[in-house]
Amino acid sequence: MIPNVSRGERMTGLMVYLAGPGRANEHTEPHLVAGSAPIMAWHDDTELNRDAAVAIGRELDQAKRVLGVEVPGGHVWHCSLSLRAEEGDLSDERWAEIAHDFMDEMGFTEASGKAPASWVAVRHGHSKAGNDHIHIAASMVREDGTKWSPHNDFRKSQQACRGLEKKYGLEELSNVYASKGIKPGEREASARRGFPEPERHSLARKVRSCATASKDEAEFVRRMRRTGALIRPRFAAGRDDVITGYRVAERPVNGQRPVWYSGTRLASDLTLPKLRSRWEDSPQAATEAVQEWAAAHRGRRVVNAGRELSDPDPQMWQRYSDELSELNKSLASVPIDDHATWAHVARETSGAFAAWSNSVEAAPGPLAATADRLSKTAQLRRYPVQPQRAMGPSAMGAAKILLTATSKNQGAAQALMLVQLANLAKSIHDMHKAAGDVRAAQQINTVVRERLATVAGLLNQKPTTNVQSPAVDEETAAALALAGRDHGAPRTGGSVLPPKIEPARKPTTTQQTTDRGTER
Repeated sequence: MIPNVSRGERMTGLMVYLAGPGRANEHTEPHLVAGSAPIMAWHDDTELNRDAAVAIGRELDQAKRVLGVEVPGGHVWHCSLSLRAEEGDLSDERWAEIAHDFMDEMGFTEASGKAPASWVAVRHGHSKAGNDHIHIAASMVREDGTKWSPHNDFRKSQQACRGLEKKYGLEELSNVYASKGIKPGEREASARRGFPEPERHSLARKVRSCATASKDEAEFVRRMRRTGALIRPRFAAGRDDVITGYRVAERPVNGQRPVWYSGTRLASDLTLPKLRSRWEDSPQAATEAVQEWAAAHRGRRVVNAGRELSDPDPQMWQRYSDELSELNKSLASVPIDDHATWAHVARETSGAFAAWSNSVEAAPGPLAATADRLSKTAQLRRYPVQPQRAMGPSAMGAAKILLTATSKNQGAAQALMLVQLANLAKSIHDMHKAAGDVRAAQQINTVVRERLATVAGLLNQKPTTNVQSPAVDEETAAALALAGRDHGAPRTGGSVLPPKIEPARKPTTTQQTTDRGTER
């Protein structure tokens, strides 16, 4: 169950909206399912109209109005509680029980040991995405004129929902991982701009792949510019040599303006501080990074071209596959509750799949889908205060060489690389399963079974190296099948590459200007 908290100043305005037709006429039969006892004594579950909504809004506002209490930032507390569409619908009676328990947990009722605050829960059908939900409207002014505190209300609402999921047998969401969803309007806007998917998805894959393949910040900037994306630094106030963040955008088409996303908006693991925690840190590296950021900011050529321009030695495919194997072996000693390590491995594995996708998929395909799902494990709700820098085997080499992959060479080497990446995906799957995160485990299994497995037989050659794998149960066998093997035995070679792949089409660019020039 997903809570979405907001605050405002107009209680009657909120109630009129909840009782109205909605922005896309999606509201049907708006009615109360629960609320404070005095309000529910006068209003039953009949369909609400505008007059009833205004009356309820005034009753919710009564303590504030009569006692003359002002709340900085607004006294209206609004929270929607939503199920996924796949979970189906609940009855009004069950929603009422959930609403009462939720408000007890949030401290609005007598259960807090304080004077209660007025609230109601409104149900008005499915959202545009088809999910069942309710809206809670509450006053932050208690009946005795004291104020309800919104301190940490977002975190408290998340914790309350986790407890209610267990109590009522709802699908349990993770307390550890939290990825950003895509709103319908964002998807529609991207389609109008001519992109096959929300830019936030494609940009996140580009950032994650380039970050995984890079040994330092300067290389990351250069690699990002080679993807065709626009990237700009955010300077510290009054400085031009201290970079505190970045923003990226897909190159616009048809003369449109670019839509920028900060690292924070892309994903919690893609902020600049999070990226820097895995790169080399030295005065020279910092100086080179500032130079490349400045060049990107001004639309000038890169300052010092690096290894991103070199053609990889074909022998490196075996070396980087071996490094993936060593990385996977090291996970056997990682505790299930070492969330930071698992998130790092998921980010690197996602980055490798994203690098492969960026190289060979003209439109988002199985590789992109796999990268997107694994990236969810890379995004934690809370990170260590002082993250440790990565040591030992990593997926950096794999991501680096996969950024140069094509569909016309290294078939056997690519198949072997697929085996090792599948092993890592399986380990992440097993971690989620052992932690009781059934939904995440099922999602990884599904993306492997339905996406990667559909193209696993398309490689022209099969890997010549046997890859040992642990015995797997029926649920995870699909994850290993995509790698061309069954319980450790090689099978017919598979491929993650479509039979015909054309280079990704580069959209028409806008005219060069001082702060939006051609990236090189």
